[in-house]
Amino acid sequence: MQKRGPKKSPGGRPQKPIGKKKPAGSGPKPSPSNDGTMRLNKFLAHSGIASRREADDLIKAGLVEVNGKTITEMGFKVKPADEVRFNGSEIRKEKKVYLVLNKPKGFITTTDDPKARKTVMELVGNAGSERFYPVGRLDRKTTGVLLFTNDGDLAKKLTHPSHGARKIYEVGLDKNLTKTDFHKIQDGLELEDGPIKVDEIQYIEGKSKNNIGIVIHSGRNRIVRRIFESLEYEVTKLDRVFFAGITKKNLNRGQWRYLSEKEVQFLKINN
Repeated sequence: MQKRGPKKSPGGRPQKPIGKKKPAGSGPKPSPSNDGTMRLNKFLAHSGIASRREADDLIKAGLVEVNGKTITEMGFKVKPADEVRFNGSEIRKEKKVYLVLNKPKGFITTTDDPKARKTVMELVGNAGSERFYPVGRLDRKTTGVLLFTNDGDLAKKLTHPSHGARKIYEVGLDKNLTKTDFHKIQDGLELEDGPIKVDEIQYIEGKSKNNIGIVIHSGRNRIVRRIFESLEYEVTKLDRVFFAGITKKNLNRGQWRYLSEKEVQFLKINN
């Protein structure tokens, strides 16, 4: 007996089988409305105390209280009206602050200094009452793009080795970089703390061969200076012109500005 194929529509195409109708209410259920609660580690991160991961450690250590009770439970949620204390001091969810500074020479990247040296915080002291801090470090002699925020999660994301925010530097050397050493850097070097390979290196167009552009993701301490010092060059100028998509365009040395909402979203999504 010859098997019949699927019925065809007048246009010659097979008709789709008609399935059973789904009973009412079997579709996806709407999510519950937001009740205003927030996980405690997220609250600490939003308050500028620490990143979420670091906040978990603070909670485990018994350093956080909610309404007078020490909380060590992971996943604990706080309500908007709850009183949260860290190390005995009340903390509140602060407004998020994001800004960029064109760092000049002579300032160290720290919130305070026991030797009373000038810090970058002096340059952004009029940016508001919220607590914020520099993202990553630039050494005292290095200039250029430096971000500040009280968003602990974003700061951790931008500086964590596994993420590696993209950075572009303009480097000035005490002598011309030879082609041999150029290719050594391009191919990768072995430093005392392990191998390092840059993303890109080039001579800066229109300048002498001791002016180099370098693109790198690594956040290791003084890594750009150490790359050239390993080949017996002295870095006479080091300027970071790009960090994670943010530049110092239209900012003179020592000037800062708030990031736009678009820039903040870019940082969160693309890094």
